[in-house]
Amino acid sequence: MVRRFFVGGNWKMNGNKESLEQLITTLNTASLDDQTEVVCAAPSIYLDFARSLLDPRIGVSAQNCYKVAKGAFTGEISPAMIKDSGADWVILGHSERRHVFGESDELIGQKVAHALESDLGVIACIGETLEEREADTTEEVIYAQTQVIAENVTDWGKVVLAYEPVWAIGTGKTATPEQAQEVHEKLRAWFTANVSDDVADSLRIIYGGSVTGANCRELASQGDVDGFLVGGASLRPEFVDIINARA
Repeated sequence: MVRRFFVGGNWKMNGNKESLEQLITTLNTASLDDQTEVVCAAPSIYLDFARSLLDPRIGVSAQNCYKVAKGAFTGEISPAMIKDSGADWVILGHSERRHVFGESDELIGQKVAHALESDLGVIACIGETLEEREADTTEEVIYAQTQVIAENVTDWGKVVLAYEPVWAIGTGKTATPEQAQEVHEKLRAWFTANVSDDVADSLRIIYGGSVTGANCRELASQGDVDGFLVGGASLRPEFVDIINARA
């Protein structure tokens, strides 16, 4: 089956109204490949702002959420609030949430379940650290992370899986197209063995980790790379080139 190319821009904790409005104007006026689904993940305080200004063809995502709808959880936001701000997606399990903020696989799984119950699309992130890659445990690590996510998914049509090797995020190091393809291919085989042929065939598995305008076309040419989750480059005009990597 043909999987629609998916490009997410993760703005992380960057930007202000002035700079984001400039970025949004660039995106709104650019010629974007209409075969590619584009989603921008704004800081939660700017979700409403981003949704009100971005062209409707570009989706909006939160960068995180909590596992329940409301309550005494100071500083957290719920999927219901994200939906109410006009956004339709959330990024969960990003390596910065795992490694900087100490989120466990179990918590990420609970968040995935609640976000999907709340009718949000989920960009679920997995990936190994440099130590894990050098210890040759990449597969073990990403399969374990994927297993916990899979246990909490009811509708795979609302999920995009982002493979982000932690050693390549924001470091300028990128997995080679061959390295990315190898892991994506193994992940797809894992879904065949552990979920179903249909999900393995239809699930979009995207790559993240220092994707740029310079390397995106070669990465996009790999058969099992169905798009990108882009960090720093999503704040620059080259994000347009990344969106158009398959054009």
